[in-house]
Amino acid sequence: MPAINALVDLTLEDGVALITLDNPPVNALSPRLMDGMYDALVQAIEDPAARAILLICAGRTFIAGADIKALGVESPKVDFFELQAKIEDSAKPVTAALHGTCLGGGLEVALTCHYRIAAPGTRLGLPEVNLGLLPGGGGTQRLPRIVGVAAGLDLLMSGAQVDAPRSLEVGLIDAIAQGPDLTADAKAYVHRLLAEGRPAKRVRDLTDKIACTEPSAFDDARAWAERRRRGEEAPRAIIRCVEAAVRGDFETGIAVERAEFQTLLDGPQSAALRYAFFAERQASKIAGLGPEVQPRPIARIGVAGAGTMGCGISMALLDAGIATVLFDTAGDSLARAGTLIASHYDAAAAQGRLSAVEAAKRRSGLTLSDAMEGFADCDLVIEAVVEELGVKQTVLAEIERIAPSALLATNTSFLDLDAIAAAAARPENVLGLHFFSPANVMRLLEIVRGKATSDEAVATAFALARKLGKVGVLSGVCPGFIGNRMMLARQKFADAMILQGVAPEAVDRAATQFGMAMGPFAMWDLAGLDLGWRADRSTGRTVIERLCEEGRRGRKTGAGYYDYDAAGKPTPSALTAGLIAECGAAAGIAPRPLSDAEILDRLLIPMINEGARILEEGIAQRASDIDMVWVHGYGWPAYRGGPMYHADIIGLSAVIDAARSIGLEPAPLLVEYAAAGRKLTG
Repeated sequence: MPAINALVDLTLEDGVALITLDNPPVNALSPRLMDGMYDALVQAIEDPAARAILLICAGRTFIAGADIKALGVESPKVDFFELQAKIEDSAKPVTAALHGTCLGGGLEVALTCHYRIAAPGTRLGLPEVNLGLLPGGGGTQRLPRIVGVAAGLDLLMSGAQVDAPRSLEVGLIDAIAQGPDLTADAKAYVHRLLAEGRPAKRVRDLTDKIACTEPSAFDDARAWAERRRRGEEAPRAIIRCVEAAVRGDFETGIAVERAEFQTLLDGPQSAALRYAFFAERQASKIAGLGPEVQPRPIARIGVAGAGTMGCGISMALLDAGIATVLFDTAGDSLARAGTLIASHYDAAAAQGRLSAVEAAKRRSGLTLSDAMEGFADCDLVIEAVVEELGVKQTVLAEIERIAPSALLATNTSFLDLDAIAAAAARPENVLGLHFFSPANVMRLLEIVRGKATSDEAVATAFALARKLGKVGVLSGVCPGFIGNRMMLARQKFADAMILQGVAPEAVDRAATQFGMAMGPFAMWDLAGLDLGWRADRSTGRTVIERLCEEGRRGRKTGAGYYDYDAAGKPTPSALTAGLIAECGAAAGIAPRPLSDAEILDRLLIPMINEGARILEEGIAQRASDIDMVWVHGYGWPAYRGGPMYHADIIGLSAVIDAARSIGLEPAPLLVEYAAAGRKLTG
């Protein structure tokens, strides 16, 4: 048989029509791939010599999902549903041979096949929820029929991937290939099906796993969505689709799924999440950094400072399989850090999040050292010591003396990287690696390039970010870099609001109702109010100073802006309210109530305005990088894209008007772009 097109090949081997898809790099479901697949199916079904059909992919993976760039732009000659019907209605059994990642539309194709065999390392999933969508090709209808409602809802709403053994256990696949040659194993499996006279089994016709679903399954799913995906529309739409699968026939459920999918696709949340998807990938593209600039190999990393941040950074490195040396001059701090890290991995093993072998492997990658000489053979050393310029300069110079060829990184949140680098003999080796707490959890890594930082150092930092599973974003040097500089601009207005009588909980509520993970005052309590505060310099004039003087330094002390119970649950504090009122009166500020809309403007507009200044100054490469900082480091809801994206959505002229209404001079870039009809995000 001839090739169908450049992406699809059809051959006949011993009664099995083998359809091979080859659309590098991930065999995405492009219109051309779908056209070729459909034509191949037609030929295979009509060929009397073909007794069965085997669908397989060349390259590193089975179909890894839809071509996102083609969503709503290009159309194949037959739609996805006609393609699925051609597979599902075939009288000849169709088997999908899976490897790599079988995701989204790829899994929906596999679910219309009558049988599925997977290579041992295959991972399967329906991640559409992460783009504000739901599986629109029958995934919400077929998946519950084959794995059950509870397991189906879990996969659909989390977007998680499952491995081949788990997939076999729940019935998502029928067999796992045993040998190294998937094609050979899959052909042998198809011949066994034929020898046994196995029929073309349609998933859509299965009802036993959905027939006795408990109503509580949907109540549990809604509760999960409220906890884990608060404010997102897609999980709730998924629940409605699965309910339709249980309560009606397949065609009725498909109609519900298609309507819900189209509503999500046309809605603002999916548009924002698709923007964020591409923005995250764009962040690693560095202007002027060509392919000739290669990252250094990094096998061993040192961390100076065994405090909270040093421990978190160390665990992030150990999780990535990087040998780590943790140094501190204080023996008790070092011992506590070692115990904390060991306990972390022991707990992960006890809870089943890691195997005992993997937990032990990660623990064994840590070396504790009370002498800097432990850094002698490190390729990179990250200092995470106290946030004081002189201390950081001294530590950096000593590390460089011991490890003269190593890259040197500072975890400073606010200090001048160039001033820190001035203490080094080789400032080209110095850069900022600003981790966010908890460093082993938060995905953001601000990579700060100083005036002397080499391209090689920057490339190495981005390679490290990828290895750690973090989103690296490049920043220039300025106080607070990208994220903290914008946060301080917001905090200035948040502080002003409480001095004029708006309760901290009202400010935080406006932020969380918008979708933020937490408001500015809850965030301060979590970070610690004494960050940068010293008792010998405290003037007692600001609210934070008064709180710190009272011993209310945030959640770690059980009190800050809020009171905290033993479980860490916050409640408004009468003492804090009194201190705020005293500070407001001392400053001569008259109380003034604000509506929720006014509060939100005073939180968002200063951030947007400062972000525009950051962009104008070249501190950030692009507006989408600023958005990734806030989505991955500060709890901005991804379904709102980010502050710069949000500015484009509400309109730059509206942003300018709002800025002026709260007494803020609009950034020149905002005025320029608004006049030209341009958007910040392109």
